[in-house]
Amino acid sequence: MTEEISDLMTVEVAYALPQKQVIISIDVKTGTTALEAIQQSQLLLAYPELSLKNCKIGIFGKVASFDAVLKPLDRVEIYRPLIADAKEARRLRVTTKKGSATNKEVAAKRGRAAKSSQQKRQKE
Repeated sequence: MTEEISDLMTVEVAYALPQKQVIISIDVKTGTTALEAIQQSQLLLAYPELSLKNCKIGIFGKVASFDAVLKPLDRVEIYRPLIADAKEARRLRVTTKKGSATNKEVAAKRGRAAKSSQQKRQKE
């Protein structure tokens, strides 16, 4: 019985949704892979929309493969697929900002306003 206990280690499996984060702590056998830990956590049953085909995983923020062997106290993180491409999102932000005043235009307007108020004071 002591051999069985010593062969176990504790790991965590984490999955985050926009509204909440789930971290499940489980005891697994030494030599367990990330995929096996995810399956043992039963997150796939709790969140049927979760498909590992579309997701990447990591261990403590570093991308890892499903067959990565876990160490005691590792945290397996399931990453949701990106909704928007980062480059495309940046392009959209830049395009949107072009329609608004640039920093130089705002500074120029402020400078003109400051000169105008100085001129009014000088006349008085």
